[in-house]
Amino acid sequence: MRVAVTGGSGFIGSHVVDYLKAAGHEVVVIDLLAKPHREDVDYAKADVIDFAALLSATEGCEFIYHLAAVSNVNEAFEHPVYTVELNVRGTANVLEAARRHKARRVVLASTVWVYSGCREEFVHEDSPFYMPGAGHIYTSSKIASELLCQDYWQLYRQPFTILRYDIPYGPRLREATVIPTFLHKAFNGEPLTIIGDGSQHRNFVYVEDLARAHVLVMNDVAQNQIYNLKGKRRITVRELAETINRLMGGNIPIEYHPARPGDYGGKEVSGAKALRELGWRAEIDFEEGMRRTIAWFAQKHGYRLPKPALQLVAA
Repeated sequence: MRVAVTGGSGFIGSHVVDYLKAAGHEVVVIDLLAKPHREDVDYAKADVIDFAALLSATEGCEFIYHLAAVSNVNEAFEHPVYTVELNVRGTANVLEAARRHKARRVVLASTVWVYSGCREEFVHEDSPFYMPGAGHIYTSSKIASELLCQDYWQLYRQPFTILRYDIPYGPRLREATVIPTFLHKAFNGEPLTIIGDGSQHRNFVYVEDLARAHVLVMNDVAQNQIYNLKGKRRITVRELAETINRLMGGNIPIEYHPARPGDYGGKEVSGAKALRELGWRAEIDFEEGMRRTIAWFAQKHGYRLPKPALQLVAA
């Protein structure tokens, strides 16, 4: 089957491409910023905001995985208009391209940040949003994108699947996120700085676990459904810093700074639906995933692993 992946040269997208290729699919990567990491895929240098280019790039594709977006919340805060342009208009363009090509499905990469607008602490795919609680341009842009998917089904019968990612990590991680920031500091002997009191929690999900789900949602059961993709357990930002410190020898100081506006404090997200309908759940434990991530990060940047980390990676 021929499938397209917007943002397929990025962190998550590149792993999704790997899993789609392993499943035997023909893949076209649609990305404006970089070429694919592998040569056995087609490549279209196109911006999802450019509808004509996107329409051409997705011709003949039965599934369109839409991962291209402003996904860094700090960038969204600094560039709100562009974030809305790329995240919302880009999604509309993908849906319209799919409709014109009569694609079997659009798979939208969304986020558990949408639950910021939920009043309950334990949330699932049908939890109602309280719109004034969304709290961030990034969050609102993803809620709007999800609404567009629902609209395109109701109005045009264009099928969709929405995947709400928890916080992904692993090899090829983008630099402007908390784990690379902590790792650069750790390798350079600088303090790890935590925004707020460190109680913010996420179910960090290893990127290969996340990518595996994208093949499973090709099943008919996933049509017009939403799934939470969460890690094995809750990890606080404080535990993240402490895990990096422990894996790298235990001599890295940890400092605390004031909280930023609109941050997602974290909810208890249910992963029951993905397990029940797709047979998917995260398999990689956080500490094991961090061992792999630290080893990849050190190789990429030419850092020398401290002896404790070398022993853990070797184990």
